[in-house]
Amino acid sequence: MSNAINILNREEDRRIVEAIKQAELNTSGEIKVHIENHCKGDVEERSLFVFKKLKINETQLKNSVLIYLAVKDRKFAILGDEGINKVVESGFWNDIKDLMLSHFKEGRFAEGLEQGIQRCGEKLKTYFPYQSDDINEIPDEISYENN
Repeated sequence: MSNAINILNREEDRRIVEAIKQAELNTSGEIKVHIENHCKGDVEERSLFVFKKLKINETQLKNSVLIYLAVKDRKFAILGDEGINKVVESGFWNDIKDLMLSHFKEGRFAEGLEQGIQRCGEKLKTYFPYQSDDINEIPDEISYENN
């Protein structure tokens, strides 16, 4: 069974980080992927805890997105900060989750993450285009917790 540390190989990890970099090229928004083994309790509550723990909620425009996976519990969530949540259409995050889940069910986690990141980036670009004074507020690397 996969765990947080080995669900992606080095090449897949590199591809995910590159997908984040590409998605953020055209937006002031931020995307973070966090992978851990277990989600204790409700996935929405846990993803909100991680969102705050990693300080993803501290971006200037409140336009960050967390893609959270708990691999052994087979749970995941997408959480947008208040700035992006105010402007996306109802059901947007669920549409991305459905797209990602279709890949996850086939064991293609990297592809699912890449697709989700790309869709998040497109939406962020629409509402939060790149600014010349933009700084990368959240590290692009995947965060792992082997709990």
